[in-house]
Amino acid sequence: MVKTILYFHGFASSSNSNKAKLIKNYFSKLSKNINVFTPDLKNNFSKAIVQINQLINMSDREIAFMGSSLGGYYASIFSNLSNSKAVLINPAISPLIGFEKYLGENKNYSTGEKFYISKKDIKFLRLFGKKKFRNQKNTLILLESGDDVLNYLETVSYYKGSRIDIKFGGTHSYDSMNIKLQKICDFLKIY
Repeated sequence: MVKTILYFHGFASSSNSNKAKLIKNYFSKLSKNINVFTPDLKNNFSKAIVQINQLINMSDREIAFMGSSLGGYYASIFSNLSNSKAVLINPAISPLIGFEKYLGENKNYSTGEKFYISKKDIKFLRLFGKKKFRNQKNTLILLESGDDVLNYLETVSYYKGSRIDIKFGGTHSYDSMNIKLQKICDFLKIY
């Protein structure tokens, strides 16, 4: 049974996002046997990867990964490496098509921190992506077709064979989160 949930927020966001707070509150109240971590990932991709590895190494319990958008990309990478369960919410997919629009200066929506993304940074992040996803039996994908940032049909194709739940309409923020919490519990076998 899953004992630790690592939830990774999306690009230029933080643990103060509505989804992160909802997930932490919901699962923390549901079971005292589950640790839920919603870290503030570094805006620098290489530092974020190091940070995630440190979180994994600190846990001596079975981990499930969750993430939204870029956080879903991270969760996908690490669940694939460890053959762990993952819940990916409107996830970014390999090879991060269109990510070049973030080249240059960016601002974290939550913290206001300014940071810079170079072509080298994007190339580094793409090194972790795989052409074919291999952890289908352990993965639940939650999508909304109205996502205005990522094409949900490309995501369906990339994660073919995984459990895929599509809500028609919605947004990139994933408006259906409240009504999908029980589905996540069932998938992770948290009762």
